[in-house]
Amino acid sequence: MKFKTIALATATVAASMGALLASPAAHAAEEQFMPLLVYRTGQFAPLGIPWADGKQDYLKLVNAKGGINGVKITFEECETAYDTGKGVECYERLKSRTNGSGSFDTQSTGITFAVSDKAPGDKTTIVTPGYGLSQSADGRVFEWNFPLLGNYWTAADSMIQDILKKEKGSLKGKKIALVYHDSPYGKEPIPLLEKRAAKEGFELLKLPVTPPGVEQKSTWLQVRQQKPDYVLLWSAGVMTPTAVREAQATGYPRDKMYGIWWAGSEHDVRDIGAGAKGYNTITIHNTAEHDKVHSDLKTMVYDKGDGASKDGKSVGSLAHTRGMVIAMLQVEAVRTAQEKFGKGKTMTSEQVRWGLENLNLTQERLNELGFGKVLRPVKTSCENHLGTDWARIAQWNGNKFEVVSDWYQADKSIVDPLVKEYGEKYAKEKNIQVRDCK
Repeated sequence: MKFKTIALATATVAASMGALLASPAAHAAEEQFMPLLVYRTGQFAPLGIPWADGKQDYLKLVNAKGGINGVKITFEECETAYDTGKGVECYERLKSRTNGSGSFDTQSTGITFAVSDKAPGDKTTIVTPGYGLSQSADGRVFEWNFPLLGNYWTAADSMIQDILKKEKGSLKGKKIALVYHDSPYGKEPIPLLEKRAAKEGFELLKLPVTPPGVEQKSTWLQVRQQKPDYVLLWSAGVMTPTAVREAQATGYPRDKMYGIWWAGSEHDVRDIGAGAKGYNTITIHNTAEHDKVHSDLKTMVYDKGDGASKDGKSVGSLAHTRGMVIAMLQVEAVRTAQEKFGKGKTMTSEQVRWGLENLNLTQERLNELGFGKVLRPVKTSCENHLGTDWARIAQWNGNKFEVVSDWYQADKSIVDPLVKEYGEKYAKEKNIQVRDCK
């Protein structure tokens, strides 16, 4: 009888322990899930692969350092091929994981447009550093969107500032062509450029390119006929090297070309080599720089055979570094949320949203993280979901990109009214209550 009692008690304890270990709450206390939407295939794969590797590599580095206050990160990639429909399917599949949800970096302006309508109802955060809806910087309207570090309006404005500097402060009578991917992504800078054209007195030529952009002869024939003083290139993937080669073939000076940051990675121009010499790109903050995070990644992840890519050749490239920056921002949002809601705990999507809205990455903190040379301080608020935009111009010298400008920051007198105007217009169209951040 005594033996039976002990056996029964042991079985009861074992069953209880099993239930505890299997319970979502216990599991959630140890892990934080990060959904990874990627495009390793499709028209933008040359950009998407190092970008995706950078995100995954940084999450692995955080785990190698012990996680987020002891909470290990789990993640799952979902392939979108830069297709909006596939992206929405990935979002729907990954949005409700039991061990939290860090935030969604959609890697696509089109997918961002599609899921931004869903995010408030689903209470999921959309993080779009350097892309997405430019007006989503207005946190009063876009409670769940965070276009951190910069957007297409800030990028276009900084490009114009660099051109103004070269033209000694005047663009009157000049022509600037926008050669753009004919998609929501490519059309994003147009409102800002139209404002700048009206202010500075230059003519804006809008030249759309049919995706994926492998055929551009008619576009560059127009460039040759119109003879713009500068060309701004809003492209990505196969469209970028095609554009640079067409410029070379038609004799358009590459040093008069400016590519958006997604059109400015080593893989875009490496095979063209000297033929792309002089090609300019804008960087998000200073993502052409190498810092301690790169050496940490080598010693703690790649030297142990755990890197996202087998050879690690993309580590240090602009696209890979941008991927790491985005993942770092997502991780620090979780860490910020833990300061309020509990260290060592899994954060819900709503708590992560609070963390994103209360980011305060000081220079000291960025130095600790190994990004001190790459980023300037970032601070968000209820009203400001972008933080602080900074950018620099890098130029291809035939072998590598070199930073050739000082820091630029977008002109707030132009950008801020646009953000407010388009944000409130969006709120009216979608019947969204504008928050009172005061």
